[in-house]
Amino acid sequence: MTWFVLIVSWAIVGQHIWATRDHFVSEKMAPGAMVLAALVIGSTVVFSALTFFGERSVAAAAVGIVIELASVALFWAAIIASRRARLLFAFDPGLPHGLLDSGPYRYVRHPFYTSYLMFWIGWAVASWSAWTLPLLALLIAFYVAAATGEERKFAATQLGPEYQRYRHRAGLFWPRLPAVVRHQSVHE
Repeated sequence: MTWFVLIVSWAIVGQHIWATRDHFVSEKMAPGAMVLAALVIGSTVVFSALTFFGERSVAAAAVGIVIELASVALFWAAIIASRRARLLFAFDPGLPHGLLDSGPYRYVRHPFYTSYLMFWIGWAVASWSAWTLPLLALLIAFYVAAATGEERKFAATQLGPEYQRYRHRAGLFWPRLPAVVRHQSVHE
């Protein structure tokens, strides 16, 4: 099971690297993106070592793999929904030029970050080590910083009012509950 967890996890990291190079259109990586890339590489090494040398239950590994595979499904749904949108990479200083609200973007504003978070949570569960928690917290902080930075950039464009309405419909990383969305819509 150890090798299965490692191979699946490495394959997913490879998909994320592919997206960085071939899906997103930023001309160069911003300093924040370089730090995030280093954090991902470092986390991959640490999570790999913890997975290889640690002891875990088969159940934890299976649950972690299921979470990782769910992250892959969301990742590819986001790729399909955004393939023509020419999205910028995390921390790119450029302003957004369009608003996506199809595919997983109907439910969450940042499905790529959600898929990355799901992946790291899944690998943390699969490795079953408390040593993953500090890195997981750091990764979460970086993805939240990237997402909130992108949200601020939308406010600086003509898309600001439309994006504000979109924020009421779609959650940051997790879908909004329909009852909450309906309640907010009634009181606006």
